[in-house]
Amino acid sequence: MKHNFFKPSQGALLVSEPFLLDSYFKRAVVLIGEHDEHGTVGFILNKPTDVKINDAVEDFPEFDTPLYFGGPVDTDSLFYIHTIGEKLKGAREIAKGIFWGGDYEQLKLLIDTKQIHPNQIRFYAGYSGWEPKQLDVEIKEKSWLLSSATAQFTFFNEAKDLWSQVLRSMGSEYAILANFPEDPSLN
Repeated sequence: MKHNFFKPSQGALLVSEPFLLDSYFKRAVVLIGEHDEHGTVGFILNKPTDVKINDAVEDFPEFDTPLYFGGPVDTDSLFYIHTIGEKLKGAREIAKGIFWGGDYEQLKLLIDTKQIHPNQIRFYAGYSGWEPKQLDVEIKEKSWLLSSATAQFTFFNEAKDLWSQVLRSMGSEYAILANFPEDPSLN
């Protein structure tokens, strides 16, 4: 797996350094959905909430999946990342086999008719955003490591283990960080 091989770009994963203590991004894995001269938009992949999508969104078909916290920006808005691809009009591929958004009414119909299953889609309240060049600065300050996004990591079943799994996939140098205790003072 590639790691720390490029500047931030669409389809990359941001993996927080173990010492990053920001409450939103501590041990976070963020999928970059957009990165251009206007800034960066991403979604935290490993912060599920206790809220189910049906409890958060009115008039949504029955669908047994949690709502994830995508980041601190625009938390009243719903975003979705999926593997449905061209089946959903307007979906944008952001990495191989990973898509963002698409026609919301069509999405609800596909869910209602059981053409989409919970393991194919994740819903996010809010997103993570960076101003132009802000993320470059944070990477230089060693707040983030970069890796490639995969569908396996984007839809990883055990959110609490995703951070360490991505680090392990990056090679032995990073696998050591994966075992770093969350609170070193308790060691």
